[in-house]
Amino acid sequence: MAASMREPTFWILTALASAPRHGYGVIQEAGALSGGRVVLQAGTLYAALDRLTAEGLVEVDREELVDGRNRRYYRLTHRGATALTAETERLRASLDAATSQLKRFGLGPAGAHRSGPRVAW
Repeated sequence: MAASMREPTFWILTALASAPRHGYGVIQEAGALSGGRVVLQAGTLYAALDRLTAEGLVEVDREELVDGRNRRYYRLTHRGATALTAETERLRASLDAATSQLKRFGLGPAGAHRSGPRVAW
């Protein structure tokens, strides 16, 4: 069984799945896709992009000069898409297992209480 992917890595790869993006674009897309739950900091992002590039999961797509500054765009590689697919399958299996167990309490995927025993923690 493969180890789970760190959450920032998951959202970076997910943000790059639809189109190449520069760093700030990755930060914005990851935030939007996660419903605002994930807020990537620039230092974290660029360290992760360097690591993901070294691992062959992302690669530089192009560079542009904008307002005198170099803007580097990254894209997902085939290996990155394969890793993201494996992680989504792992997460789906985990979700299915938890959902199945929660049926005992009358709870569904949305967490809406239908009927069944109440649990006090």
